Amino acid sequence: MTTAKTESSEQAPEQEAIEVLTPEQQATKLTRRFVLWSMGGSLIPVPFADLAAVIGVQIKMLRDMAKIYEVPFAENRTKSILTTLIGSLGIAPGTTMLLGSLVKLIPGVGTFAGTISLPVVVGAITYATGKVFIMHFESGGTLLDFKPETMKEFYIKQFNEGKKVASELKDADAKAAKAPAK
Repeated sequence: MTTAKTESSEQAPEQEAIEVLTPEQQATKLTRRFVLWSMGGSLIPVPFADLAAVIGVQIKMLRDMAKIYEVPFAENRTKSILTTLIGSLGIAPGTTMLLGSLVKLIPGVGTFAGTISLPVVVGAITYATGKVFIMHFESGGTLLDFKPETMKEFYIKQFNEGKKVASELKDADAKAAKAPAK
């Protein structure tokens, strides 16, 4: 008794190629997602709750990024780094964040006014933070050896780039919200 063995590509299940991302690519996608989350957090209508949400989003971003790079995570160290980095931007972004949050105390118009500039600023800060840590982790750094003062110039450059990215994301979101439902 003989058995015929038929080989046919039609009978073999098609396998989809699985895209394998480098840690840098994973961290870049993560940063973009958390830029959106921080922009959303800035829309919370309660003053200072919005800023707390944004800081929480950034801490979560860095926790997830540390996992990607297999770097130990320390929340207190991360909070200290974030404070120093944001402070390195100077008075304008910090003031914008505080005023954008405080203006929400004004009934009606305050919430609207807070949604104008705050999402872009916090999105840019989150973007810059992500980019700085991608560079640091890619060079083998950890949270323990991160020195904010050495990253100040790069952080400011990334913040300015992040304003453009956050504005584009905000505009794209506004266009999507205005589009008719299908």
